[in-house]
Amino acid sequence: MVDQQIKTMLREIRTKAEVTQEQLADAIGVSRQTIISIEKGNYTPSVALALRIAHYFNVCVDDIFSYE
Repeated sequence: MVDQQIKTMLREIRTKAEVTQEQLADAIGVSRQTIISIEKGNYTPSVALALRIAHYFNVCVDDIFSYE
C-alpha cells in the first residue's frame, strides 16, 4: 500500500469566507494550533473533525480534503 499525502484547501476556503483561524477553531471546538497544523499539512483531521469543518463552511469534505 502506498502512503498518500492528504492535500487540504482549508486555508483558501477559510480566507475566501473571511474567517480567521481563531474564529474557525472556536466554532468547531479545537485550538487555533490545530487549524494551523491542518492548513500546513502537518496534521490529518479525524473524520469527525473533517465533517465539522465541512459543515461549518457548508461544503463537502471532498471540497476541502483530497489525496495527492
